[in-house]
Amino acid sequence: MLERFKGIPADFTWDELKRVLAQFGYAERRGKGSRRKFVAERLPVLMLHEPHPGKIVKRYALRYVKQTLENEGLI
Repeated sequence: MLERFKGIPADFTWDELKRVLAQFGYAERRGKGSRRKFVAERLPVLMLHEPHPGKIVKRYALRYVKQTLENEGLI
């Protein structure tokens, strides 16, 4: 799934993204409305909006997560 994520697919789901982030120790924290934070020890907090009504993550959000993981040397 990580390799699929790296390609920034147009049909990547929220559940898939949560599984990818869990591999790096990230846990989801709920905010107001659709706001979500993903937190992990010694890693930057990722702030996203959970997609609704569908579950497909916007590509700009995937690029943001990918860039953050690359900057941390995780991928």
